[in-house]
Amino acid sequence: MYTKFKLFSPQKMIHSLFLINCSGDIFLEKHWKSVVSQSVCDYFFEAQEKAADVENVPPVISTPHHYLISIYRDKLFFVSVIQTEVPPLFVIEFLHRVADTFQDYFGECSEAAIKDNVVIVYELLEEMLDNGFPLATESNILKELIKPPTILRSVVNSITGSSNVGDTLPTGQLSNIPWRRAGVKYTNNEAYFDVVEEIDAIIDKSGSTVFAEIQGVIDACIKLSGMPDLSLSFMNPRLLDDVSFHPCIRFKRWESERVLSFIPPDGNFRLISYRVSSQNLVAIPVYVKHSISFKENSSCGRFDITIGPKQNMGKTIEGITVTVHMPKVVLNMNLTPTQGSYTFDPVTKVLTWDVGKITPQKLPSLKGLVNLQSGAPKPEENPSLNIQFKIQQLAISGLKVNRLDMYGEKYKPFKGVKYVTKAGKFQVRT
Repeated sequence: MYTKFKLFSPQKMIHSLFLINCSGDIFLEKHWKSVVSQSVCDYFFEAQEKAADVENVPPVISTPHHYLISIYRDKLFFVSVIQTEVPPLFVIEFLHRVADTFQDYFGECSEAAIKDNVVIVYELLEEMLDNGFPLATESNILKELIKPPTILRSVVNSITGSSNVGDTLPTGQLSNIPWRRAGVKYTNNEAYFDVVEEIDAIIDKSGSTVFAEIQGVIDACIKLSGMPDLSLSFMNPRLLDDVSFHPCIRFKRWESERVLSFIPPDGNFRLISYRVSSQNLVAIPVYVKHSISFKENSSCGRFDITIGPKQNMGKTIEGITVTVHMPKVVLNMNLTPTQGSYTFDPVTKVLTWDVGKITPQKLPSLKGLVNLQSGAPKPEENPSLNIQFKIQQLAISGLKVNRLDMYGEKYKPFKGVKYVTKAGKFQVRT
């Protein structure tokens, strides 16, 4: 008895793609079979209205005749229309590949960049998806199929009426290493790795950690001649959970030795993404002292917060921004910052304090009065503080690259590693 494998049934495919900006305008659509009316996006707009934040829109929405699967990237929604059930992560991963490809081709994944290069966008989507299924999603292959835009090429194309589509089949398509093109040559051979970690955390009123997790990625920029074979080893690889690999990684070597062994793509690519979920391994780099109070039957309240370094391993915490969604009864706020500047929007009730970087000698604070609607009941609960920050040259998990070895080529490349820690969804409850 055979079981049907739903994913590759001919009917089960990505049917259409809509690109929507934050204003709710559909500025680009692509259909791979018959045209689906834009009205299908009304279900998406309804879900968007119900969500408190753009990032809280459900990624999968069921409608009477379709499923809408979407991602939010760079202030744009990528909404795909599916006719029947498919694994949602299959579609979500593809949509992220589309956004990454636009970023790689145009330097940014924005509405303006997509509109300026709309012909190339349609050519890319045609190559990336064949009859609704992913085909060519590797940047190296796509760049041989469809040449990236340049000012000179745009002028020549407009005069001659030619397109960016290449005349020959990509060399990688004919080899067992489809992610790397043949005959790569560089004057300067370089390999750079960026270890970027984001902390997601919830801190309660007393300063205790309710939840903490690190989401990390290693992004690579490889400009090496020939066909190099690289091995990247770490000081402490066993702290990584849920590692997701680029197809170039030899998984058996990782399983047995915890070493990343691979023939790299040419140019920029994401080598791995990982998670550190063991809460005792997640260092919280900042602390917040807070006192937010609203008096019963009074038209004013007090607001006082101070932010300082906690576990920053001697590195400077910079780019600090505190965002607070104040209760609806708040009319205005008269505050005094000891550092940086603040804004309060009386319409959206959002307070934003741009702190900058922390100097331990003088901790930044923001304090003052809160004006409330007269006669309005006291807010039922205090607002939460959402904090953004950045720490250069530090991976907060403690992950460190040990060495990079190269085989198969005789030259000595220049090698570099950079570490960055950022705040992801970092919330302090008051």
